[in-house]
Amino acid sequence: MGDGSDAIWPDAGCPRPAPRGMASSSCYLAMRDGVQLAVTVHRPAAPTGTALPTIVHQTRYYRAMELRWPLRMLRGGKPFDHIRSTAVCRRRFVAAGYAWVDVDVRGSGASYGHRVCEWSPDEIRDGAEVVDWIIRQPWSDGCVGALGTSYSGAAAELLLVNQHPAVRAVAPRFSVFDAYTDIAFPGGIHGARFTETWGRYNAALDRNAPHEVAGWWVKLLVTGAMPVDGDRRGRLRAGAVAAHLDNYEIHPQALSLTFRDDVAPSDPYRHGTADGPAPIGTPIDPCGSINRFSPHNYRRDIEGSGAAIYGSGGWFDGAYAHSAIKRFLSVATPGSRLVLGPWNHGGRWHIEPGRTPALSAFDHEGELLRFFDHHLRGRDNGMATQPVVHYFTMGEGRWKSASSWPPPADVLTYYVAADRRLTVEAPESGPQAADDYQVDLTAGTGERSRWRTQVAIGEAVRYPERGTADEKLLTYTSGALTDPLEVTGHPLVTLFVTSTATDGTFFVYLEDVDARGSVSYVTEGELRALHRHLSTDAAPYRQTVPYRSFRRADAQPLARGEIAELRFDLLPTSYVFKAGHRIRIAISGADADHFAVLPGSAPAIRVHRDGAHASRVELPVVTR
Repeated sequence: MGDGSDAIWPDAGCPRPAPRGMASSSCYLAMRDGVQLAVTVHRPAAPTGTALPTIVHQTRYYRAMELRWPLRMLRGGKPFDHIRSTAVCRRRFVAAGYAWVDVDVRGSGASYGHRVCEWSPDEIRDGAEVVDWIIRQPWSDGCVGALGTSYSGAAAELLLVNQHPAVRAVAPRFSVFDAYTDIAFPGGIHGARFTETWGRYNAALDRNAPHEVAGWWVKLLVTGAMPVDGDRRGRLRAGAVAAHLDNYEIHPQALSLTFRDDVAPSDPYRHGTADGPAPIGTPIDPCGSINRFSPHNYRRDIEGSGAAIYGSGGWFDGAYAHSAIKRFLSVATPGSRLVLGPWNHGGRWHIEPGRTPALSAFDHEGELLRFFDHHLRGRDNGMATQPVVHYFTMGEGRWKSASSWPPPADVLTYYVAADRRLTVEAPESGPQAADDYQVDLTAGTGERSRWRTQVAIGEAVRYPERGTADEKLLTYTSGALTDPLEVTGHPLVTLFVTSTATDGTFFVYLEDVDARGSVSYVTEGELRALHRHLSTDAAPYRQTVPYRSFRRADAQPLARGEIAELRFDLLPTSYVFKAGHRIRIAISGADADHFAVLPGSAPAIRVHRDGAHASRVELPVVTR
């Protein structure tokens, strides 16, 4: 039994090197089309006597910010590192003898150019030119890795599309793999709160006005994005900011989309062909606006790089744990690894159902350093012989390992039954039986859920006790467990429903009811009924869950009065229900706190539970 801490498993991580000074310098690099990118190079201040491996960090959120005078003078001209986790990681790597290169990607920060979409083909190509420049420097040993969290994590992964021979390993952390299902349209439902908030945040950065989202007081401290050396008066930076005013906007694009293969009117590639948006890469899915910048769309190119990939995911980071899993199962390169922990976005907070959030004890930087030491320096630090998957089981407080994902498990099926019960006995054949539910369009999951953490990195995910929220939902609860029950993997839900509407959004929550009746959120899944058709195509990544295309050709509206089958997965988890606790599923027709509510009045639905229409949840149970 663990102690509840997420401290790293034995024999992992790296010892902390002795602190040493860091020398930093910045400049502009001209790309093939003349666009200048702002880069900052950080190296150990004292000469090491040897050439250095290099970590590339490409960001859309500024390399750093410039402090106003006199704060800038008091800090000796040093910039303000507004993203703490990046600064901590950078110091750890430079102290260990690495060079670190921060890049403002084109159309952002102090870099020139404008953005036609996230991770555009030009932005991906820029990465290769940055690497070309690095390996020409006298301080470089010719070995390059890339890492990042969120946007910069996807940028690290997409660097591999170039298949540059110097790039040996990357670590995409808490980052998207399939942009449609993982963040913009989970289950085909528009994550409107995210696209609106993220779009507003990015627009403020593009105006060089971070105070518009961070608070008015920020304007008193910083001028905005950090200029490069020699541009202290910001003349060049002002020209860069002017170019950013032509950047596209994500939220209006998202509002125009329903299906994976939809193309937004503002998509600059909308007149292209189905062969892809640009000569790089080999797009696999239809060239919809969302797919355009999705790493999964380039998985063949990424795999062709041969580079090792270390993916990180948090159980409470939107759908990004599933992103990390899909990446691991889809891109088979030697040395690749997967870690899944009880974290929010970025991994600063340790989150578990029914517990108060606590600062994470996990040594993220040490584990990353061990990975890059092995692949860039060839160090025999045990990584080559250790299991490739590590995951944390919540409720038990233990790290576990596996040779792949998911670990072996039995399926325990709970059926919905009369009197709002969950039972392991399948319903018998007989007349139709069902429960009616009037959808409450005000239902939600709160202000600090897994779907908010991507735009509130410093905050902990915190679900309120769910008993009151469940009063708005249709719930089914099991009897008390006689023994602990470990659920690890991807729970699956099957609902047989009728509706008064031709479409609908369905949310299913897996919850833990303790002996006192207090209800804790464990995980969830969602599906827009229009997308319920299960595809017979080969899945774009090897999964253990139902696959649907989300394409317009596969749309399947509900027929009023007809029973429809909805089968979908809940987001992956690893959690132990304790003896004496009960398992609950709660069904909703809305999450107004995060997802778009479909136009029209609230539908009435009927959930069927007879022998021919056995609504149920299938739990992957690991023998203890």
